[in-house]
Amino acid sequence: MKLASLKTTSRDGALIVVNRNLDKAVSAQDVAPTLQAALDNWNIAGPELERIYEALNDGKPDAGFPFDPAQCAAPLPRAYHWVDGSAYVNHVELVRKARGVELPESFWHEPLVYQGGSDDFVGPTDAVVVPAEEYGIDFEGETAVITDDVPMGTSATNAAAHVKLLMLVNDVSLRHLIPGELAKGFGFYQGKPSTAFSPVAITPDELGDAWRDGTVHRPLSVHLNGQRYGEPLCGVDMTFNFHQLIEHATRTRRLGAGTIIGSGTISNYDRSAGSACLAEQRMLETIEHGEPRTPFMKFGDRVRIEMFDEAGQSIFGAIDQVIAPPD
Repeated sequence: MKLASLKTTSRDGALIVVNRNLDKAVSAQDVAPTLQAALDNWNIAGPELERIYEALNDGKPDAGFPFDPAQCAAPLPRAYHWVDGSAYVNHVELVRKARGVELPESFWHEPLVYQGGSDDFVGPTDAVVVPAEEYGIDFEGETAVITDDVPMGTSATNAAAHVKLLMLVNDVSLRHLIPGELAKGFGFYQGKPSTAFSPVAITPDELGDAWRDGTVHRPLSVHLNGQRYGEPLCGVDMTFNFHQLIEHATRTRRLGAGTIIGSGTISNYDRSAGSACLAEQRMLETIEHGEPRTPFMKFGDRVRIEMFDEAGQSIFGAIDQVIAPPD
């Protein structure tokens, strides 16, 4: 099943069901006004939405309308909880190596996560607005899950039942602001502006065998200014899968329905597939040449993040965004 949120005068958008080919949609207002409302009552709303989805794929109802990602907000335009991980420890190791800092052994045994701002997500084709180019503008291609209500102390073994939807992520980072913030010892804030998500969120069954062991097993396609930048494999080198991330997140708290958990930047030890962020390429250049050669993004630059199935069909639709200054 594929779900999206149309932009409306409401902050939370209007829930729609989108067909498998991402070219037709139908309103889901008779089931739930918003995706959050559906998640709050998933045991009832989920099966009803699935019936609408099956009918839509069968060519019914005739009242369906063309699906346009440009009319969409993020699937959850705002969320009660957004926790982003760094599950590809290879990425963290590379960052620290470029800075000449040793990776603590604990990073291989316990997930690294932070709680991000979730009050104002960016739509999949909306501009990424940044006050200044000098902040070091970077994209980060990730995958994410949306959960239902998850009890405190949920084990990785029991976490699978709580994963209701999957999305793609552009976790925008302002790299030149981050070191100063981390040096204060209190984490990210200004260095992590609003996050963007794919046009649709999908149920795990849409991936078939590509969703297994709490991990998405497909490449993530990243293009920068129309040129292929990277296509790392999401299912390779993910040190902690989503089930383990949920276990970690619920160690001291429960998670409310609609919680989003991100994987962190997709990163492979095999560099032949490229990267999912600029910082990683800059790190490799620093290690090899003593300094980075790839610039961060400028106003007018465009990033596209997408995932395709084996037949070449887009699964989530594309995050397709331009970097822009404030109005």
